[in-house]
Amino acid sequence: MTTTALPLNGQQISDPTASAVSEGLTSRPKWLPSWLFYDAEGSRLFDQITELPEYYLTRTERSILAAHAGEIIAQAAGPDALRIVELGAGSADKTRLLLSAAVDRQDTVCYEPVDVSVSALEAARDRIEQEIPGVLVSPRVQDYTHGIHLDAPTPGQRRLVLYIGSSIGNFDPEEAQRLLENVQAALAPGDSLLLGVDLVKERNILLAAYDDAAGVTAAFNRNVLVRLNRELGANFDPEAFAHRAVWNRFRSRIEMHLANLLPQTVQIPALDLRIDFTAGETIHTESSYKYRPGQAEELLTDAGFTPTTTWTDENKWFAVCLARVE
Repeated sequence: MTTTALPLNGQQISDPTASAVSEGLTSRPKWLPSWLFYDAEGSRLFDQITELPEYYLTRTERSILAAHAGEIIAQAAGPDALRIVELGAGSADKTRLLLSAAVDRQDTVCYEPVDVSVSALEAARDRIEQEIPGVLVSPRVQDYTHGIHLDAPTPGQRRLVLYIGSSIGNFDPEEAQRLLENVQAALAPGDSLLLGVDLVKERNILLAAYDDAAGVTAAFNRNVLVRLNRELGANFDPEAFAHRAVWNRFRSRIEMHLANLLPQTVQIPALDLRIDFTAGETIHTESSYKYRPGQAEELLTDAGFTPTTTWTDENKWFAVCLARVE
């Protein structure tokens, strides 16, 4: 785990990138970690995805936060002031609802967005400080999936960690529990976690959200190959790979794949690798688990939290769960 002050200078091949790409593309079946999506272009494309008509997740979670932001902040704060931390903050669009509610309650609030995308953090900092006076933004470039270090709260202050946007769904159940256990271990009694989870729903609704008619999600998926070309000197032809979204009902998850269209060999000079692809062979790039009612609360309990309140939309498509450290 590393934490670096903004901005980062230059582009370097990180050990996690090299090891993940080498391991993933020499495995059978092939895979790449979903965090590789979020370079500057990937973050831009994901922001476009969140505005698509098929992508219900962002607007549904936003509606829950808009309706209950004041209540969430009040429950998390109790008699104290709040310090707000967000994991995988991205552009922090929905977070502004909670930050505005916190400023209304306590005039000023410290906000610490944590993300691997420098460009997303810079954009979030500039936008929030301009739009919400009273918010002090302290960005952290950090891979929170391998552990997290948080500044200790001052006397009379509690921390609220946000993990919204259904990001927890990108992890297998065992990985998700370990991640939440690490967050719980970094907190003190009285601190809270706000967790957003996507709920199981009709298959056609799920598939459309990950395979939109405009092809933005397809471009987002292929962009990971563009990144490998740029950073590792690979010679992928992104257009030789088709975007595939699959609903795996047995594992309750949407899977995204890149399906190779023709037999080919890809060179990755930075890793001294030659990767052979057969026609139809896929690279598994993302899983997005969908939860059934009550499963998120069970996960939080198993990780050492005490769930307190869960809010959902009227269609029961999405849930936002507040849990406390006792």
